[in-house]
Amino acid sequence: MISVDNNKDCFVQLWLQLERTRQLLTRQCKRFCIRRILKSWFGVEASDNFIWEVCHMATVDGEPQEGWNELPAPSLYPRKHRELLRAIVSLKTGISFYKVDLKALDAAYSIAFPNSTPINVNKKKRK
Repeated sequence: MISVDNNKDCFVQLWLQLERTRQLLTRQCKRFCIRRILKSWFGVEASDNFIWEVCHMATVDGEPQEGWNELPAPSLYPRKHRELLRAIVSLKTGISFYKVDLKALDAAYSIAFPNSTPINVNKKKRK
């Protein structure tokens, strides 16, 4: 069972745990998907309703993610994982999805994967 909180230290641990889970599932020849991640992290607490809520909260480009779809490596394509972690933190802490500290979540990604390009989806774009 993983403890979840809305702070940078917890986010670093979640990013690292996500990568460890990916490696574990790869060694077991199992699909790296939202359903398996939640089942391995939360056990019986990851009911179908919980998985459904996480999938529908973790939308990317307006499309909800599906529980059985294979996810790419978090170090290469972090956007889906960012929204997944954001949804998990929101549901586990009981705070609004929009109150999750995105700056801390993005900074934690840079700490967990130092050689990857930093993510900041909410930055202002030049005209």
